[in-house]
Amino acid sequence: MACRLRPAGNLLRPFTLHNVCWRCSQQLGYAKPPARAFAQTSATATSGQHPQLKASYFISNRLLRRDQDGPAPNRRAALTTAGEGTARADHDLPHRRRQAARRNAARADSRPRENSNTNISHHSALPAASENPLPQDASSALTTASTKHPAGSLRRQLSLLLSLSKPRLTVLVVLTAMASYALYPVPAFLSPSVGLDTPSLSPLTLTFLTTGTALCSASANALNMLYEPAWDAKMSRTRNRPIVRGLISERRALAFAILTALTGVGALYFGVNPTVAFLGAANIALYAGVYTPMKRMSCLNTWVGAVMGGIPPLMGWAAAAGESATGDGSFRELLLTPDAAGGWLLAALLFAWQFPHFMALSWPIREEYKAAGHKMLCWVNPARNARVALRYSLLFLPLSAALCAVGVTDWSFAATSLPINLWLARESVRFWQHQGHKGSARGLFWASVWHLPGIMVLALVQKKGMWGRIWRSIVGEPEEGLEDEDEYDWVEVDDGEDAKSTVGKS
Repeated sequence: MACRLRPAGNLLRPFTLHNVCWRCSQQLGYAKPPARAFAQTSATATSGQHPQLKASYFISNRLLRRDQDGPAPNRRAALTTAGEGTARADHDLPHRRRQAARRNAARADSRPRENSNTNISHHSALPAASENPLPQDASSALTTASTKHPAGSLRRQLSLLLSLSKPRLTVLVVLTAMASYALYPVPAFLSPSVGLDTPSLSPLTLTFLTTGTALCSASANALNMLYEPAWDAKMSRTRNRPIVRGLISERRALAFAILTALTGVGALYFGVNPTVAFLGAANIALYAGVYTPMKRMSCLNTWVGAVMGGIPPLMGWAAAAGESATGDGSFRELLLTPDAAGGWLLAALLFAWQFPHFMALSWPIREEYKAAGHKMLCWVNPARNARVALRYSLLFLPLSAALCAVGVTDWSFAATSLPINLWLARESVRFWQHQGHKGSARGLFWASVWHLPGIMVLALVQKKGMWGRIWRSIVGEPEEGLEDEDEYDWVEVDDGEDAKSTVGKS
């Protein structure tokens, strides 16, 4: 190795950093050279023999990068390496990964196709990594967050128990039950005082309804995780769940599921009515006892799951109907009368919504479903998967009009809900045309995510007669078709006795 000595006082010249260690450069730069240094250097240069330095000679130099395979790189190579490291760090950022995934998907979809018969099979063989990633599962996020706390801490245990309940799904179930409860057409939506004969929505009943529904949903989801930890470990969206990672024992998870089931059904039975409690218990049984094992047997499991999605609106409707029931409050009285048509339409709306949402959600991870052994249309029959999503997306148009026809909402709801229904139908058509490619699956997924809260909010703000009652309560006008509280007034006559006289209406 050639050793080039730099002049004194010039320590920052880069071309000598790979030849002389830092300690020697300090001695050469600041120490006074001996009188025979030039002669020795000349003799060494003329002799052609270079001193052989061992690798340990350079250990003390912390500014240099040791290279066992060859000489240390120069400054340009070091800068290139640093630039590549920065580029790799930028590429690891989340938005860079998403952009790269979109570019890879666009390049894959732009490849020429030989014929329409090989088109579906070609795209089915594409790896899921080339597709846009789905949002992280809430249970997985809570499980990751729980590991930041000590093993025996209360916050960690609460996070793990909350992750068992699938919080996003539970919140969705509770909101649909609350929306149906609020849409029930009671005679007096805004009661000026307590104690009137006209029924009104009860905050206490609503509290029991939301609490019991949330606990029933948590129990069903915990039982679902208990049943399939081995298959959850094979999928990217579920392998981080607490039972799969062993962060919570199966015995504790089972105790949590039983406790939430008993508490939830009990709250619905004693705080609402037996019909709602029966629906809550039926939802647990269907989800844990029918839907979960059926996922490995038949593609019809999606339809069973959609039925469970339609039960919470029926629970909310039955809870509101029970407050004005004149009989025993049985299932027949609350849900099998002509007045219950609105509840069944809301249940049908939630039933139909499950298909475009789940078909779009499952398509990017169809290979993982296949590897885990779950029978899903996304990989069993991709063409039918797209047709089913389109078919049920178009069903929202007549359902919205039917809600107006039965008196749940005003007719303006049919017009205001049309744009959001057409948006969902448009994304479903794209999903059907492209078989999930060219971003159509992701577009339908996000359209379904925003469609459900949008349609519920529009229905709530256009509830039948609500704005008319609000206006009359503000200006003090009487309700249409209602008479005065008392048609007859009592007046005192001269003899001290009360007599009934008719007071004509003005």
